[in-house]
Parts: sequence; structure tokens; C-alpha cells
Amino acid sequence: MRGLLLIFIVLLASCSSDRKEDDRQTTAESEPGIAFRRDGRLSFLGADQEIVAIDIEIADTDSSRARGLMQRKSLPEKSGMLFLFPRQEPQSFWMANTPLALDIFFVDADSQVVSIAKYTKPFSPQSVESAGPAQYVVETPAGFADTYGIVEGNRVQWSRTDT
Repeated sequence: MRGLLLIFIVLLASCSSDRKEDDRQTTAESEPGIAFRRDGRLSFLGADQEIVAIDIEIADTDSSRARGLMQRKSLPEKSGMLFLFPRQEPQSFWMANTPLALDIFFVDADSQVVSIAKYTKPFSPQSVESAGPAQYVVETPAGFADTYGIVEGNRVQWSRTDT
């Protein structure tokens, strides 16, 4: 009888342990990611005609530029992040803590797309560099450039949302 009681206690403890692990996994899966914050609107232009417009979150401080889209699991459709830099110079990004594949548009001070890095690899430690000096960078979900036909030489135009 004692043996049966001991087996019952061990099984009960085991089930309780499994349940706690399931609860932790469910909580981790259901925890909300970093929410998108609509700071403005950006249009991609070809021959001065709008190709497509997106909502943008603006990264204009050292800390927001360093954080970027790291740890973001998703973005709303037709949205992205605009990085504003104090001066035009070669830009370099990395994907080490970014779970999303992205298209990265490097834009010069005259608002012209100077290079595009398409389908960047999530969690990659490799640097993604501009082909020339850029003052602005736009990140969108991977495939955006191909879907909307965005090419080098297109321009961007953006504005902040009134708050």
C-alpha cells in the first residue's frame, strides 16, 4: 500500500510540473510583442507619382535607432520604420536580434533611394550596408520592394503625424 501511495505522489508531482511548464509556454506565446506606434506617413515615389504609402514609426534618437525593429515579431500591413540620422554617411545595420526578415532602403539627403537590401536574414550577425552615403533608412517587411516595384532611384516623402 505504501508503494502505491509513493507512486501516486510521484505521478501527481510530475503532472503538476508538466502543467507549470505548459503554463509558462502559453504565457510566453501569448505575451504581446512590442506594439507598432504610428508616428507618420511615408510615400515611395516614382517619377513624382506615389507608388505606395505606409505608416511609419520614427527612430530619431540614438536609443531608438539602436533598438530599431529588434525583438519585433510582426508589423502591420503597409508599415515600417524610418530611421533619421543627423548626417549623410555610409550606414550599416544588423539583424542579430531581429526575428523579422526585412527589406532595408537606404535613402540619401535628397530623399532618393540609393540602395536596397532585400529579404535580410533574421537573427543574422552580418552587417547590412548601404551602397553609398545615406541619411535616412526605411525598414519594411521582406518582399515589400518586389511587391510594389520599389527600385533604386525612387524617392521617398514623409511627414510626422500630428500628436
